[in-house]
Formats: sequence, C-alpha cells, structure tokens
Amino acid sequence: MVQKYQSPVRVYKFPFEMVMAAYEKRFPTCPLIPVFLGSEVLSESASADGSTHVIERSCKLSVDAPRLLKKIAGVECVFFIQKNTLSWRDRTLLIEAHNETFASRVTVLETCSYSVHPDNESWTCFEQCASLDIKSFFGFENTVEKIAMKQYTANIKRGKEVIEYYLSELMSEGITEIPRWVPPAERSSPSKAASPDEENEGPAGSTAPEFYLAADKLDADYIERYLGRLTPMQESCLIQLRGWLQETHKVKIPKDEHILRFLRARDFHIEKAKEMLCQSLTWRKQFQVDYILETWKPPSGLEEYYAGGWHHHDREGRPLYVLRLGQMDTKGLVKALGEEALLRQVLSINEEGQKRCEENTKIFGRPITSWTCLVDLEGLNMRHLWRPGVKALLRIIEVVEANYPETLGRLLIVRAPRVFPVLWTLVSPFINENTRQKFLVYSGNNYQGSGGLIDYIDKEIIPDFLGGDCLCQVPEGGQVPKSYYLTEELENLDHIRLWAETIYQSAQVSKGAPHEIMIEIVESSSVITWDFDILKGDMVFNIFHSKRTPQAVKREVSSSVPAVNNEQLIDRSWVLGVDYSIVESPLTCREGESIQGSHITRWPGIYILQWRACGPTHARVDEVLSSLQGSAPKCKVMYYTEVLASHDFRGSMTSLESCHSRFSQISVTTTSSSQSQDGSLISR
Repeated sequence: MVQKYQSPVRVYKFPFEMVMAAYEKRFPTCPLIPVFLGSEVLSESASADGSTHVIERSCKLSVDAPRLLKKIAGVECVFFIQKNTLSWRDRTLLIEAHNETFASRVTVLETCSYSVHPDNESWTCFEQCASLDIKSFFGFENTVEKIAMKQYTANIKRGKEVIEYYLSELMSEGITEIPRWVPPAERSSPSKAASPDEENEGPAGSTAPEFYLAADKLDADYIERYLGRLTPMQESCLIQLRGWLQETHKVKIPKDEHILRFLRARDFHIEKAKEMLCQSLTWRKQFQVDYILETWKPPSGLEEYYAGGWHHHDREGRPLYVLRLGQMDTKGLVKALGEEALLRQVLSINEEGQKRCEENTKIFGRPITSWTCLVDLEGLNMRHLWRPGVKALLRIIEVVEANYPETLGRLLIVRAPRVFPVLWTLVSPFINENTRQKFLVYSGNNYQGSGGLIDYIDKEIIPDFLGGDCLCQVPEGGQVPKSYYLTEELENLDHIRLWAETIYQSAQVSKGAPHEIMIEIVESSSVITWDFDILKGDMVFNIFHSKRTPQAVKREVSSSVPAVNNEQLIDRSWVLGVDYSIVESPLTCREGESIQGSHITRWPGIYILQWRACGPTHARVDEVLSSLQGSAPKCKVMYYTEVLASHDFRGSMTSLESCHSRFSQISVTTTSSSQSQDGSLISR
C-alpha cells in the first residue's frame, strides 16, 4: 500500500528572499536535523539573466532502525537525490527528491515548494507532499514502513523550526532585508522602495488576513488555532480527505472541524473515515438535516416534558447540556410523540451543540470541538427500562454514533441509582469505545466535593437541583398525560420522515370492525410480548392460533372519510375451533388502561392478536357499514408487539413486568394476571 503525506500551508512572515537565504544556510550539513549527515552538489546551472537557478544534490541520511535490520540490508545510511529549481522572477522554489538507495525495492517521492503568500507578498508559504511505496524489503516491509513514516514525521516537525532558526541567525548578523531580483534591463533605473506599511499590506492596500485560507488549502496556524494540535500525519489525513471531497462533491463540503471528527472516529484511517463521512453526508442531504435548526419546532408536549437544556459551559469552555433523565417520563414521551420526534429533538441538540462549539472557540480563543453532557439520574427506575423504550433509545444512539462522532467531550452521570447497571448493560455495547471512555459515573452524593463535579464545572454554575447556587432553567419533566398520546395528526408531520416505521402503532376499532395483526412463529416455545394502551373506549383483547393463513381485508371507503389504520384477518367463513382457536382467555380492557403481557407459544404457525370493541363478536351488516362510514363511535388502541426466543425471554421481559407496580403513577392499571394451562401469561 502506498503511504501518502500532504502538509498544510505553513506561513513564514518574512519575504521570500529572506526565507531563501535561511534555506541555503542549512547546506551542506544541518546540525538541527541529526539524521541529515551532509550533502554534495552534483550539478548546478543558471539562466543567462540569472532569473532561474537549478541545483542537484546528493543528500546522505542516517537510518534510525534496529541493528539487525541494518545488518540484513547492509547499509548504515541512505542517499537521496534532491533537485531544486529556484525562480527569482516568480519567487518560487520547487524541491523534488527521490531515494537512490534501494530504488528497486522502495520508492520515496517528495515534492516541496516555497512561494509568495497570495494575500501578502511580504510573507512566504511552504507546502510539502510525499509518498512511500515499499515493493519488497527482505520480508520486513511493515517494519520498514513504520520506521520510515516515524522518521519522516519527526523531520517534518523540525522543518519550520530549522528555517526560523536560520532566519534569526540572519537577523542577528544584521541582515533584515534582501533586495528582490529585477531583470538586467531594469537594474540601471532606481526602483521605488516599499514602505513598511506597504510590506504589511496585500493587494490594493488591503490588510493581510491572520491566516491563509485558500479554497482548497489549509493554513497550519489556522489548524492549530481552530482545530487543535495535530500530528503531521493527522494534518495530512485532514487535507487529503478535504481535497478528495472538493474533487468529488460539487456541493458545499463540510466544515473542517466536521471532517476532523470523522477522522478521529476512525483513528485517522482515511478510507474508513471517507466511507463513514460519505454515508453521513448522504443521510444529511436525504433528510435535510442541515436545516433542522430552522425547520424543527418541538411539539408543545416535548417542550414541557423533555427535561433537558443548555446551561453555560464547563471548565474547559465546552458547552454544557443538562439532562434530568430520572425526572422524565420516557415511556409517555415515546407514546405521545413517537421516536421520530424524539430523534429530531436529539439531532437538533447535536446541531446546536456544534454551533455552540464554534461560538466558544471564538470566545475562548482556543479550539473547542465537543460539548459536555451532565445527566441527573435521580428518579430513574425500572419503568424507564421497558423494551420499546430501550429499543427506541438504541435506534437513536445508532443514528447519533453514525453521524455525530467525537462531538461528546465528556458525559457526567450523577446520582446513579441501583438500576443504572441494568441500563448500562443494555446500551453500552452500542456505544463506541472512544465514547464510553468519556463517561464518568457518580452514585449517591459522590458528585459533591473534591473529585466530583467541581473538577469539571465551576462552582458558581453547578445547577441548583444538585446543590449549587445557579438557577437552572431546564424543565423538570413529569408524567405525560395520556391525552397527549399519539394521534393521526402527529403521525403525519410535515417533513421527510427519518424512520419509515415507528415502534408503536395505533388503530381505531369500531363495533363489527376489530383490529387484528398476524404473527408468524417458526419455533414453538417462542414468546409473543405486547404493550398497549386503551386510549378511547373499552375493548376485548384476544389471541388466536390459526390453522389457515389469513388474507387481510382491504375495504374501499369514501374519500370523504379519513383513512383508518384497521385491518381484519379472520374471515367470516372461518369456524372457531376448526379453522382457528383461542389460546388465551379474552381480556376486557377499560379506557385509560396500560397493558403489558406475554404468551408462550405451544405450536409454530400463525397467531393473531385481536382488539375489538366490547360487544358481540359478530355485528350486523348495518353496524359494520355504519362503522366504516365514520358514524359509529370508535375506540382507539396504541400497541407494540415483539417475538422473543424462549431463552431470551426472562431477561428481556424483566423490565416490562417490573414496571407494573409503577404504572399507577402513569395511569389506572390493574395488576392481576391469569396463568393459562399451557404456560402462557396475560397481565395488565
């Protein structure tokens, strides 16, 4: 594999002629670069008018490699051929170098250039690129590659220091200005000397910018100021990936800090970062995420019951987000808003976090590329860990991990209760290892005092509900009323949906028009689980085992009647006990009740879950027609179902069943259960 390096633009705030004088002082030897043992001029030529000077050197470099490798290779040093083409007219120096030693086994190519800064002719720019291709090296190809890249990186870091050292030496000798080259025909006429003010100005007298930012280049000082300290190879990866995006993407490319996050997430492996970033860019374009801060308006229920918000910044200047997760009715939020709205809320938080990082970078004068999250878990219990909610959480984590890598600088979890390890066991496998290392967990009151929050957040901004003196404006959360639970109007939001399907489904049920869903069981002893809420009316819940494969009934209704999510599978010609059978005693459910339960299947095949309005099983034809025309009163149910293998059932259902005792806080719920003869269970 060919290793490539591309440097950012390094700026010397000295004229080109001074930099060239400093550059020449490093030959024939350079004590500041120990591996550079010396050089010998092979050829030298100049143009008739003196505008161009070409010199070719043989440079001798020591090899910092294990003694055994040196012995096998039979060398103590290597030779490079360097060709310098200096144009005084254009004020450029082009340096081309290649290895002479082991040229048939290893190919090293390097190109460097010095040129005048495009916005300030009194400054000089330096750029560098190189490639390494090891074809064969006595079976030590990987070792040689690592040694070569390590040594090359070390020399790059010294390059700017060397030029600055010799510039200082020139000035100590009293040399502060070197005249520019002029054509021989103009040398007899006096040239106007540039004034100090003009030397510090760019074209048309404009003040030179602090950093050089061309459309396709990055300045080294800009990187350090706005992106942070990077190794030469990390800088190279950023510039290479940025350049590739400019070549292949016709639209506006992401900001440099955005590209850098993906490189960090993939340990600066360019191909892996490129794949991850391209998938994310496609996702952002498809769902118009770039405009979410302008277009997303949280529903009123979310603003009132979502207990999270921004709160100042931490000691390092990172924006601080506070989330009172223990006070949130996560189950109610999922049922009231759906995971679509919750995901959009999380995305808007991440987008706002990146925006605040940029603002804080300017305020504090140092790179701030991530934010801190403070999570208060007081009040967290098993009702937060029901399966649909955990499933929604994992889906959101998956989206955030794929599209917002390296945006979280630190996660401070305080007042973690005993149930926290259960939640952590469920979600931690889906969180990137780099992200998990940023988590700090405090139980009880351990967050107070030395070693606690005070180490990361200034005392004067610790929230009041954690014992601090700063009033925190984050909503307190609380139970979401069932009147907020999802309706058809909320399901049809006016934007491109991020998820094609939601965890919870809803259906309207009228007399004579039950709602039925089919579940196919491959293995006996599988477990059908459910979680549903009766939002309107009273219903009867049934479970059937079918010997026939049902066909969904599709009815044509008037265009004036709103579409109703209602599907019927059991044909009127079927005979109970012959074509299908009841596997559970019917369960009567009253309006406002929340029902969770499970059924352990005895046989493989087709199972049908049915919700029907209280009343006779078979209604008259006029009742059915009346219900379809919308004149009959409708019941409404919101439901979630899942099939688990028997060996996964106990651990998976613990959270579902354990929340029954807490459900009285949310809604009217009975806690009775009936055990059928085949081991199945229905519980409220």
